Amino acid sequence: MAFLRAKQKAQVIEKLSQVAPPGETFIACVHAESGPSPWLAAALGEIPLVGLIIVLTRRYYFLTLTNSHVVINSANRWNNRPGDVVAAFPRHAFPVNRVKRASIWSSMYIQMPGNSSPTRLNIHRIWRAEMDQLSAAFPPGSIDPSSQPFDTPQSQGYPMPGQPMPGQPGIPSQQGFGAPQGQPYPPQQPYPAAHAAPQGQPYPAPQAYPPAQPYPPQPGAQVPPQGQPYPPQVPNVPYPGQPGQQGYPGQR
Repeated sequence: MAFLRAKQKAQVIEKLSQVAPPGETFIACVHAESGPSPWLAAALGEIPLVGLIIVLTRRYYFLTLTNSHVVINSANRWNNRPGDVVAAFPRHAFPVNRVKRASIWSSMYIQMPGNSSPTRLNIHRIWRAEMDQLSAAFPPGSIDPSSQPFDTPQSQGYPMPGQPMPGQPGIPSQQGFGAPQGQPYPPQQPYPAAHAAPQGQPYPAPQAYPPAQPYPPQPGAQVPPQGQPYPPQVPNVPYPGQPGQQGYPGQR
């Protein structure tokens, strides 16, 4: 849904950029629909033909807040593409009253040019952040006392680096590891040279291992006489019964 909102707002800005005065800056764009409360429309929609009549009589708009105006575009019923500009009011003369911010459907009444009575516009909660930005153009006394409070982040700006966000407690700076600020680290002591040779003397030469001595003969072992070679080895003769030898099963 956020992607659809971004695309719709981009289409509105592209449309308005063709007719906007030089230096106009676009701040917020809100989608709204006319007619009775959507809750009432949902209840009346159970009556045959009444729901269809409500749908066909609704009008859809985009309200765009700029640095100097509040511009109202028509919106297509089926794909919400922005249409022609139907009204443009200076920010200091935006004819809106009875504004009510609610959890799901917010509402406001705008005096459209050529109409004898104000037109009710309903705004869904997915556009509530943009509606909060639009509230910068609401005249004093236009907000219903029972309305939820508006958030106007565009009037506060982002804090400088190292400062807390508005309404949030500051986070103490983290203490780094090591010595306190402004004091150098203490000089490091060298490790004791426990295994080092005395200064000026080379390391002692490694001791050679003594020559290997033969193991003593084990009791009962036959040891050939010293100085005589081992007896000649018997040639490798296959075991009886292997292939090629007499006695192997299946061989002759």
